[in-house]
Amino acid sequence: VCTQQELLLCQSLPKNLLFQLLGLSIATLSTVTHYGLHFTLISNISLESNSYRVIHHAAFYFGICLSMTLILAALLSSAATVQESQCLTAMGFFCFALAFCGLIPAACWRYTHGTEVENSMMDVYDLVYEEVRRNASSFRRHELTAIHEAFLCCGKRSLFGDTANVERKTCPSGQVRDAGQDCLQEIQDFLKKHMDFVSMLLGITIGFTVYGMILTSFLWFSIHFSSNLDRKGKYTLR
Repeated sequence: VCTQQELLLCQSLPKNLLFQLLGLSIATLSTVTHYGLHFTLISNISLESNSYRVIHHAAFYFGICLSMTLILAALLSSAATVQESQCLTAMGFFCFALAFCGLIPAACWRYTHGTEVENSMMDVYDLVYEEVRRNASSFRRHELTAIHEAFLCCGKRSLFGDTANVERKTCPSGQVRDAGQDCLQEIQDFLKKHMDFVSMLLGITIGFTVYGMILTSFLWFSIHFSSNLDRKGKYTLR
């Protein structure tokens, strides 16, 4: 027969492992977003006036801090369950609450400024493409070629005259313009898939964070009342 504390230990440790896995998933996604070829390429090309570089770095640091907070909360909850410590439980609740307070603004920003990332990335491509079309800069032409190779696309539909010369020099070898993908549409589709995955992970993390706060609250009260019950009927002689 398991005691109440042993039952709490059996129930909370697997859940704390899920929180650690969730934190590692967020850290992995943040690292892939920050160091992935598509994102680093656009970030390196973007100008200081473009907001993408700021968003790119802010998203990475936010994701790493969030993952560390969730992992720390899970470790504190596990230690609190093993040691039956109210202090560690309160610290675990604080970490979950801190993560929740960061997740809500991030989710709101995702749905209110979701097109800002998309527009900033397409602005970078427009800038490079138009500079190559007007000046035929070798440096910009190299950057445009790298974008075409990374996104597997070729040029864009332009209203400013013939663009076949630009695309012939910058599209991957063997790719015909008519068979190629419009780069603006390709960037938009790529980012939409990525942001949909980010939104799904944000929703799951918010749900688990709320559950973590409830779990640590229940654990704190359980340890508190169990400690008080253990003192009943015990007397000391002075």
